[in-house]
Amino acid sequence: MAKAEKSVAIAELKSEFEGSSAAVLTEYRGLTVAQLKQLRVSLGGNAKFAVAKNTLTKIAANSAGINSLDDLFQGPTAIAFVKGDVVEAAKGLRDFAKANPLLVIKGGVVDGKSMTPDEITKLADLESREVLLAKLAGALKAKQSQAAATFAALPTTMARLAEALRAKREEAGE
Repeated sequence: MAKAEKSVAIAELKSEFEGSSAAVLTEYRGLTVAQLKQLRVSLGGNAKFAVAKNTLTKIAANSAGINSLDDLFQGPTAIAFVKGDVVEAAKGLRDFAKANPLLVIKGGVVDGKSMTPDEITKLADLESREVLLAKLAGALKAKQSQAAATFAALPTTMARLAEALRAKREEAGE
């Protein structure tokens, strides 16, 4: 590879690292081209799966400010650059790795934080962003309903207390 081509490749990889919310490194040794194509499809539109030279990728990651991945650039390495929902991409990688044990998740970085393969698997176990937001909205609505019921009960309780006090005074002859 000529020096100019390397510079272009490094610049491309650097822009991918900078424009992604997450990058997951995998080892793909033994996977066929058809299987890699299937993996790209399973990741969906929010992730880009790329195979690149370790040295160039390491230089690009370091120039993008990501130094925590240096130990992972050994053997054949491919990177999933995630630009959308990180959980969805992690699920796609995890599920593909279960079906094809030759794909090994090495680790990655999510929003600047280094992640181990176990942490990426735990991330994949989370529900999607939309489901979590729906649950949050439901919880907030339930709390609002509880607050409204509490506020509505206050006047009724006051009226009952006033009536009980009136009845007690009437009984006492006041």
